[in-house]
Amino acid sequence: MAGKLQIVSTPIGNLGDLSARAREALASADLVACEDTRRTGLLLSRLGIKRPLLSLHEHNERQRIPGILERLEAGETVALVSDAGTPVVADPGFVLVREATEQGIRVEAIPGPSAILTALVASGLPPLPFSFAGFPPHKGGKRRTFYERWSEEDHTVIFFESPHRIVKSLRDLAEVAGPERPCAVGRELTKQYEEILRGPAQDILETLEARDSVKGELVIVLGRPVD
Repeated sequence: MAGKLQIVSTPIGNLGDLSARAREALASADLVACEDTRRTGLLLSRLGIKRPLLSLHEHNERQRIPGILERLEAGETVALVSDAGTPVVADPGFVLVREATEQGIRVEAIPGPSAILTALVASGLPPLPFSFAGFPPHKGGKRRTFYERWSEEDHTVIFFESPHRIVKSLRDLAEVAGPERPCAVGRELTKQYEEILRGPAQDILETLEARDSVKGELVIVLGRPVD
């Protein structure tokens, strides 16, 4: 009898956000497939859990899949996790899930923390409809084109961004979407130094430009165009 693949959501910062169901799934899995074995190993250690770990990231996912499918077909339970939050969306795992479903293997999603939804509901911007567009391109020209495409949408759009690119990224966004475009930026969500900046895109840009550095994971929420 085939086993099952469990897509397990883990905390994005606050360990208290891990659900009892997610904890049980991690503790009972025959294998935990994770983006970074060191990071997931630390999480499991803090939970008092010891399970076999296997790295599964964007550079090796296709190579890992045959071995994982073999274990699933042999009846084992595999837990899929990312470094933080809900796997598959903007994280590795989609190819594995697709292959598992095509093989008729049972796939379960164990819901939990998501930086996308956390930023959205705390932003004060219209929640529906919304789109998630992932990370903007690293290079300025492509990033501006990316923002031009998404700023035309008449609904809320969410992006991820890294701390060392956030100022340049917001500068492009403010120029393309307009300095008065409603916006919010969530930093270090659910963590001790959580911060949510709300207001016109230009105002948020100036706030972050004035800092010596910006640290932490960031989520940009772009509101609808100003009438």
